[in-house]
Amino acid sequence: MVRNKQKEQLFHKYFEEWIDLYKVGAVRTVTLRKYRMTNQRIIELAPKLRMKNLNRQSYQLLLNEYAKTHEKQTTMDFHHQIKGAILDAVDEGILDKNPTRKIVIKGKEAAQKNTKFLNQFELQLLLKKLDLKNEVSWDWFILLLAKTGLRFSEALALTPNDFDFSTQKVNINKTWNYKTSKGEFQPTKNESSNRKVQLDWQIAMQLSQLIKDSDENKPIFARKRVFNSTVNNRLKVLCNKANVPVITVHGLRHTHASLLLFAGVSIASVATRLGHSSMATTQETYLHIIQELENQDNDKIMRHLSMLV
Repeated sequence: MVRNKQKEQLFHKYFEEWIDLYKVGAVRTVTLRKYRMTNQRIIELAPKLRMKNLNRQSYQLLLNEYAKTHEKQTTMDFHHQIKGAILDAVDEGILDKNPTRKIVIKGKEAAQKNTKFLNQFELQLLLKKLDLKNEVSWDWFILLLAKTGLRFSEALALTPNDFDFSTQKVNINKTWNYKTSKGEFQPTKNESSNRKVQLDWQIAMQLSQLIKDSDENKPIFARKRVFNSTVNNRLKVLCNKANVPVITVHGLRHTHASLLLFAGVSIASVATRLGHSSMATTQETYLHIIQELENQDNDKIMRHLSMLV
């Protein structure tokens, strides 16, 4: 009787209950959120699909619908999340056969991936192309982002009053809402984003001269309506001049973090400098770099151990 009731259950309801039973408290918050999003897609694509009708054909139709708007790898991830619940349903006797067997993964053609960050050599080439005159410009803004890893809106909100050149630190306690016509100050992304970022002596000295006559409480860079595309276009020109991959303004933040990690700076310190709410955010964002560093560490460990005999 219970089995019959479960067979009549909507697939998305079964999947939701499976998430609550097996995933809540067992996986990270970000992973749990992905499972919830997967369930939402099932509701959208197959709202009336019941467990008794879940077979190889109906499951393939579900994947095909999902694949219409997603790349192949994303469709594969979608399939893997659902598959765990389906295999449990088979083990429990709710499904007679495994509908995921010999399934075909489809998807849109993968879009060309943009380079997210530059290596140290490429960044040096880029910075050499900056036109740093004795007046505030987007080139100075780009240099500041490269050396601090600030978010775009955080850097726009900076006023001369935020800098303490005696300690070479800049206080991040607000952002600039550049999406409105006049622009305005607003709070930071989260509490962790309120921080003091250490400056190197060179840019501290340069900025102290650059803004010495500026209004203490007015934004240094957001003097008129600001568009993200304006700064990105200038950065694109500089990247092309330096003959390095074209990155975005946000890519400067990734570049900054990547260089610190490769330099051996701890994840905790990088997370604090970037204003991440937790080290988990930093680990997830820069997982590929952390894995590469772990591989390098493993090589060092093996070389060290081999010398003990």
